[in-house]
Amino acid sequence: MKYVDEYRDAAPARRLAQEIARRVTRPWAIMEICGGQTHSIVKFGLDELLPPSITLVHGPGCPVCVTPVELIDAAVALAARREVILCSFGDMLRVPGSTTDLLTARARGGDVRMVYSPLDAVALAAQNLAREVVFFAVGFETTAPANALAVLQAQKLGLRNFTLLVSHVLVPPAIAAILSAPDNRVQGFLAAGHVCAVMGTAEYGPLAERFRVPMVVTGFEPVDILHGVLCCIEQLEEGRAEVANAYARAVRPEGNVRAMEAIRAVFEVTDRNWRGLGMIPASGYALRAELRAFDAVTKFGLGGGGGREDADCISGQIMRGIKKPHDCPVFGIRCTPEHPLGAPMVSTEGACAAYYRYRLRGR
Repeated sequence: MKYVDEYRDAAPARRLAQEIARRVTRPWAIMEICGGQTHSIVKFGLDELLPPSITLVHGPGCPVCVTPVELIDAAVALAARREVILCSFGDMLRVPGSTTDLLTARARGGDVRMVYSPLDAVALAAQNLAREVVFFAVGFETTAPANALAVLQAQKLGLRNFTLLVSHVLVPPAIAAILSAPDNRVQGFLAAGHVCAVMGTAEYGPLAERFRVPMVVTGFEPVDILHGVLCCIEQLEEGRAEVANAYARAVRPEGNVRAMEAIRAVFEVTDRNWRGLGMIPASGYALRAELRAFDAVTKFGLGGGGGREDADCISGQIMRGIKKPHDCPVFGIRCTPEHPLGAPMVSTEGACAAYYRYRLRGR
């Protein structure tokens, strides 16, 4: 198959669901690790096509959702400074911090601008040499190459007024943290195809072997996801725990070598706090020591104080696969996309937003 429409065709999707039902003999819980996959599952009702013995649970695969409160607070504080132009992707503007969000900061006079690429922020810095331009660099391995290239471009141009507020997180350490938790219920993983297109699949092998859990790299369309579920069920039923690539049209085992070279030239691995999950060792990127001049935290002396989420928000349990959005007592009542308590209700990849949009009527 060559085109997107073929991967949304109902006929092969139903055949895959029937084959999964034929293969499964006992209950299994499988986690998709990407918010884009979560939205496809809920939008197209893929979980409802599967036999009741298979439970699809939703992981921390939304970078907006796992950006910690303290970094939202830092972005808001930067936006309040008259000399700063704070640049961000649009899906970060309404993520709640301790007291407010970036959209409110803009309404209060902060120069907060939505951009479509980190290079847009570099261009703004070149055009506004008397101002400080900060780009809120959020994402998994997928967005890290573009952010790395933005730093290299700013360095090449000699820009001293461009910095990153870095909140990069890495998928494999998060998988290890989920599987190590005493309340873990996940028995197989659907790995995010776009992440693996950058980083490859090498880091998943040790995880599959250590935890005896299948890892299947999967795409984002219905046929992709059901194919991934079938590959995962086949391994689980046969007692195997291997890495399988069900998205070979986009993912190579070695990943994107040039993209990884750019990442390594700019970033180094660091411990990172995840919203809803807490501190995970070696689970993020920070700017390399020789590039700290491009680090907004260092340049502006931003503190690392921990902000607090709303006490009623159970997003951490949702992103660890322990609960689903409709298990939250305030879902769709006090927490809505217009008035979110937690990040998963804001982001276009958040599980709560998916359930609110596609499942609220059937609650």
